[in-house]
Amino acid sequence: MFRNEIIGKGNLAPVEETRFFHGLKNLIVNYTSKLKRFFRNCFLGGHVGMKVFDAHCDALLKLWRNPELTFQSSHHLQVSYQGLKAAGAKVQCFAVFVPDDIVGDARFQAALDMIDLFYEKVVKPYPDIKSVRTREEIEGLEEDEIGVMLTLEGCGPVANDLTRLQTLLRLGVRSVGLTWNYANDLADGVLEERQAGLSNLGVEAVKMLDAEKVWTDVSHLTESGFWEVMELTNRVIASHSNVKVLCDHPRNLNDRQIQALIKKDAMMGITFVPYFLSERSPVHIKEIIKHIDYVASFGGVRNIGFGSDFDGISETVKGLDSFFGYDKLINELQKHFSEDEVRGFCFENFVERITF
Repeated sequence: MFRNEIIGKGNLAPVEETRFFHGLKNLIVNYTSKLKRFFRNCFLGGHVGMKVFDAHCDALLKLWRNPELTFQSSHHLQVSYQGLKAAGAKVQCFAVFVPDDIVGDARFQAALDMIDLFYEKVVKPYPDIKSVRTREEIEGLEEDEIGVMLTLEGCGPVANDLTRLQTLLRLGVRSVGLTWNYANDLADGVLEERQAGLSNLGVEAVKMLDAEKVWTDVSHLTESGFWEVMELTNRVIASHSNVKVLCDHPRNLNDRQIQALIKKDAMMGITFVPYFLSERSPVHIKEIIKHIDYVASFGGVRNIGFGSDFDGISETVKGLDSFFGYDKLINELQKHFSEDEVRGFCFENFVERITF
């Protein structure tokens, strides 16, 4: 009876009825998230009005690998619509990452398919999810709106054709990592044995990105590649990297690299990959605090953000197994840093350094 009453006693066509219930479901999720945040802030000491900018997740890869997944809510996704709404997300970056088992021209097609999924599954179904490409668009988001941004993790899909890279930029990509962990036509990644830097094509690519005011992401580059990028552009970030002296992993940055980023007033996204945080297991949120504190000790308080790598990791930090865990992280941050510093880590530092 209730069903008939709310749809006008069966007056809606089947397609309209489906759209109605889909919209109703989104409305319920939205207001449930608001209520949860209200009670948390009132009674559980939660963070009031704390917004989150997360510079890296791999949800698109999971959506591409499994067409049955929905972005709405899935225990297979660490970043979902419900998680973003519940935990105060304001901007989430979605990486286009084509794995190495895809070869040849199929790599570029896979990148295009992931971008299509971004618009069709992440943006289109949700009126309060907005694709953003500029700082102005982020600052123009309404209170209940979340901005989502495309990034590229590795230029394997580009191969030796920078027209492909330009095409991806025109489709909305705003940050580009030249490599993943191994070599491609543009540069060597951190696990490549020869540890070379940028190719001539890679130099051209960085110059193109600089001209387009797009970030070059150094997180997966060799150290020699890192320094070459630093000479070529000021539009640089390390979207998801940690401190090498605290955890000796090839993907982490040494002190000279961290200081160079700070000198350029560039961003370093502390990541939640457990084996980038500590060589011991299990890993707790306090390890994230240690990495933040270390970067801050170089004067980098305004250069620290987060790049979770959610959906690119199977192991997680205790209490931080999905975007929902940002609440616990923020509450722990507030025990160690000022409110202004925490707001910077979570959102403001990244936004203030957007160059596009």
